[in-house]
Amino acid sequence: MLARIAAVRDQIRPSERKLADYAMAHPGDVINLSMAELADRVGVSEPTVARFCAALGCRGFREFKIKLAQDIAGGMPFLHQDLSVGGELDADGTVPGGVPGAVLAGKLFDRTIATLMQVRNNLSADAVDRAADVLAAARRIEFYGSGNSGTVAEDIQRKFFRLGMPTVAYTDSHVYFASALTLAKGDAVVAVSSTGRTRDILDAVQNARKAGADVVALTRSGSPLADMATVSLVADVADDFDIHSPMTVRIAHLVLGDILSIAVALRMGDTLQERLKRHDRAVDAHVSEGASATLPGRQGDS
Repeated sequence: MLARIAAVRDQIRPSERKLADYAMAHPGDVINLSMAELADRVGVSEPTVARFCAALGCRGFREFKIKLAQDIAGGMPFLHQDLSVGGELDADGTVPGGVPGAVLAGKLFDRTIATLMQVRNNLSADAVDRAADVLAAARRIEFYGSGNSGTVAEDIQRKFFRLGMPTVAYTDSHVYFASALTLAKGDAVVAVSSTGRTRDILDAVQNARKAGADVVALTRSGSPLADMATVSLVADVADDFDIHSPMTVRIAHLVLGDILSIAVALRMGDTLQERLKRHDRAVDAHVSEGASATLPGRQGDS
């Protein structure tokens, strides 16, 4: 529910956004309030609360509170603003600001684990199969992303490169905008965007689709990128983008990339196994030759 609130926040009315912000900041308080009390606390009307619940796909305020409570009980963690990040730990093992390092580490691990469980529970098996079919049949695959999403795109590209597939990753918006224009039917793009609203990515994906290429998106559901893609694997993660952000959406996208690469590898069957064996033998031989060349007394030593 918290992820759903974050996903719809920019699409609802300003008065309903006040409710979204309050619910994300104080989920524990909301589940203990009546509709009238919540409306009074946020400064909106009760009909606004009802519309807000409907926008989230709930049949009423009671169902909204139940789903919100399930998020909290399931450990959907939010970093509190009292977690200050500074330099070295104090002598007592405390992060400057009074938060023990173990507490900080525990909260970050808990948040990441909860995020992965949330994405797993909402992941469409049909979307995974469709995306894997598109990529397994592709003549060439290009991976696009900017910022943190660019790092993810590069990581996934390296996995597909090892499968022996013609791939390249671009993180420069000017480059992937132009490269998308050169694609054709039978090619594919994997576009990574946590928000699904990055203008440069959308423009490049539009170029790719017009050229006839398929697009697999790792993004947020209901986003413009998800709508434009051939198939989307969604991660509706309620992530913060301030200095305290652990960027759990990045971890979720990395796991989705692992799923795609393994699903494609399985579709390649014995052909891939033979290719990987040849690859490993060649790498081992190269490493052995390199080690021998550095032994004392060999010609060419420096």
